Amino acid sequence: MNALYLENSPITYYIDDSANNDWIVFMHAAFVDHRMFEKQFGYFSGKYNLLTVDIIGHGKSTHTRKGDSVEKMSYWIDQIFQKHNIPAAHFVGVSLGSVFIQDFANKYENKVLSLACFGGYDVNNFDLKKQKSNSKGQMKMMLKALFSIKWFAKSNKKISAYTSEAQEEFYNMNIEFKKKSFMYLAKLQNLVNKYPKKQRQYKLLVGCGEQDIPMEIEIVNEWAACENCDKVILPEAGHCANMDKPEEFNICLENFLLKCRYE
Repeated sequence: MNALYLENSPITYYIDDSANNDWIVFMHAAFVDHRMFEKQFGYFSGKYNLLTVDIIGHGKSTHTRKGDSVEKMSYWIDQIFQKHNIPAAHFVGVSLGSVFIQDFANKYENKVLSLACFGGYDVNNFDLKKQKSNSKGQMKMMLKALFSIKWFAKSNKKISAYTSEAQEEFYNMNIEFKKKSFMYLAKLQNLVNKYPKKQRQYKLLVGCGEQDIPMEIEIVNEWAACENCDKVILPEAGHCANMDKPEEFNICLENFLLKCRYE
């Protein structure tokens, strides 16, 4: 997919509109970019129209201006929808990406056909105590990044992926992340617990890899228990399950999308 640029924004995005079908929007994890979904693009190309976006501060979405922030991501995605006449889409987010697709659903619910959130949490019902319990580990990782992005990436790949192949792919993207982009992630808290929890008008899939950290598995299980949604824990996969087990991930996602169509 060729890189496209959204006017009056820092956003770079990629489109494959070769299918006569619904759209899927893929939103990537922190510190990498749209390339983490390459095996999904290959699988779903021709079956669905595809859109993926480099989140602000990631990939090629780094030419920012004063006032640009993560809080504008949903608005920019909607601008892409309007530019390309996309009426609605299925959304797939991994980790950080799951935060943004939920924020989009909060603001533009009528443009959401379904959500698939992997390695994430419910942004409208998040227990901040869980975040605090993980803050020491995050702080150590941040300090590594301040000294060296390569040092940070070497540690981060082991947290973010389980298989050696996926870890290497994650590392090669992570080392391109710029230190200055941490400033954009600092405002993520402005997207959490901002909207009241309500009945969803679309289907939801939540999941993670069985090798993800125990807290994430707990979050996914609790999320699924309190909502009428689908849940999957992918064997032999870590936080970025789509990279660790792409074939299993693709089949799981495809089955969910078919379920959305026929139920």
